[in-house]
Amino acid sequence: MNITLALGGGGAKGNAHIGIIRRLEKEGFKIKAIAGTSIGGIVAALYAAGYSPDEIEKMFDDINQTRLYGRSSNEKKSLLGLSGVRKWFDEVLTDHDFSDLKIPCAVSAVDLNSGKEIVLDSGVVKEALLATIALPGIFPSYTLGDWELVDGGVLNPVPVTLARSLQPKLPVVAVALNTPMGEPARSIGIPFSRGIPKPILNRLANARYAQAFDIFTRSVDVATRAITEYRLVIDKPNLIIRPKVTGVGLLEQVDVPELVQRGELAVEAVLPELKQIVSWKSRLRRRFMGGLNEP
Repeated sequence: MNITLALGGGGAKGNAHIGIIRRLEKEGFKIKAIAGTSIGGIVAALYAAGYSPDEIEKMFDDINQTRLYGRSSNEKKSLLGLSGVRKWFDEVLTDHDFSDLKIPCAVSAVDLNSGKEIVLDSGVVKEALLATIALPGIFPSYTLGDWELVDGGVLNPVPVTLARSLQPKLPVVAVALNTPMGEPARSIGIPFSRGIPKPILNRLANARYAQAFDIFTRSVDVATRAITEYRLVIDKPNLIIRPKVTGVGLLEQVDVPELVQRGELAVEAVLPELKQIVSWKSRLRRRFMGGLNEP
C-alpha cells in the first residue's frame, strides 16, 4: 500500500505528524516519498533520512524547548533567533544532502525577492529546513544564493503538489494542522526563554506592544487558514488527515507524546478511506483515467 505524504506547517502542532507516520507504518502503508512545509519539512527530512517515528519522537521530546530560539550575532533581524535550532540540526542531520536521503523528499519556501514558491530538493538538507521554518518577522529569513527565503506556508501551507511531483503515480495523503475556518483566531504565543534579548522582553512586556503583536499574529492565523483551505481545494489531495490539535499554540511548549498520540488517533479515524484510495480499483482508475487529482 504505497502512498506519498504532504505534511503541513503548524509549529508545535507538528508533533502530531510523528504519530501519523507511526500509525501508517503499523497499518502496512509504505511511504515512498514525503514533502513538507515548516515543521512538516523537519519531520519529512528526518523520516527521509532514515529515522523511525520512535526515534523522531524521542528527539523532539528530549529537546530543551526553552533554548531553541536564542539569537546568534550573525542572524538577520527578527523577533526570535534560531541558534538553538541550528545546533540541533547539526547534531541530527550533520551535513546530509538531499541525495543521501532514503526516499524522495522536498520542502517548500518562499523567495521574498521574487514572491515565488521555491522547491528545495537538492543541496544541504539543514539549509533547506532553516528556510522552510523562517516564519516571517518571528524568525530570521535565510539567504540561499540569490534567494531570501521564508516559511513555505506563506504560499503553500500543505505542499500537496510538491508531494505529487515526487511520485506522480501514487496517491497523496495530506496532513493539515490548521484550525478550521470560523473558529477564534489564536496568537502565535512567544516562548519567554533566556535566549530572548532583554530589550525585546521589555517591549513585549509593554501592553501596547503585546496587544499589537497579538492582533498581528491572530490576523496571520486567519489568513493562513484561508490559504490552506483554498490550496487543498485546488490541489486535491487524495485524502486529508486532520489531527485534533486545535488550541495548541505555534510555539507552545507541549507534551510531545500526547500530541504524537493525537496523530495516531487521526489516522485511525480515516482508515476506511485510506484503504480505499490504495485499493486495486482506485489504482486502475488513476492509471487509466488520470485520476491522481481526484479526491
